[in-house]
Amino acid sequence: IRIVRCDRKTVALKVDSPGSVIARVPRAMPAPDVDAFIKEHWDWITRHLQLAEEREAQIAAAGKLTEREIKDLADRARKVIPARAAFFAQQMGVRYGRITIRNQKTRWGSCSSKRNLNFNCLLMLVPAEVCDYVVVHELAHLKELNHSPQFWAEVQKIIPDFRRHRKWLKDNQAALIGRL
Repeated sequence: IRIVRCDRKTVALKVDSPGSVIARVPRAMPAPDVDAFIKEHWDWITRHLQLAEEREAQIAAAGKLTEREIKDLADRARKVIPARAAFFAQQMGVRYGRITIRNQKTRWGSCSSKRNLNFNCLLMLVPAEVCDYVVVHELAHLKELNHSPQFWAEVQKIIPDFRRHRKWLKDNQAALIGRL
């Protein structure tokens, strides 16, 4: 476990990769308190280390995507996502600019200040309802430019069980992004 002292008020644990844990702690936190925190959260640490190993195994089993496969995903996304965006935009009463499909390693989608929407081509590998959640999430940013309670209320109007889809993305993101 790597201890990183920084300007935090609380402790944060992160499994960075299989076998690697980072504990970000307040600068002034005494070492015995850091040790006690780690001991108290040892079950969480071991569980998440195991999950990281399982994700790495999934990535290895699925293999890296070829350039051709990525292009095919992007081509498919250029047909599917604009249609879904148009459908949900009408329901939500919003208008957007351009839609761009990208091969991204950190984001599923984004919304620019010019009302343009960007989506990851890997959305073609997720269940359709999860893809719809990402589309609605980005469209909701056209009404609320943040992740406030009002923003989540907009998402929930269209996707009542959005939390389940958000969790699916969180649980599967490393395995999917790892294929790039």
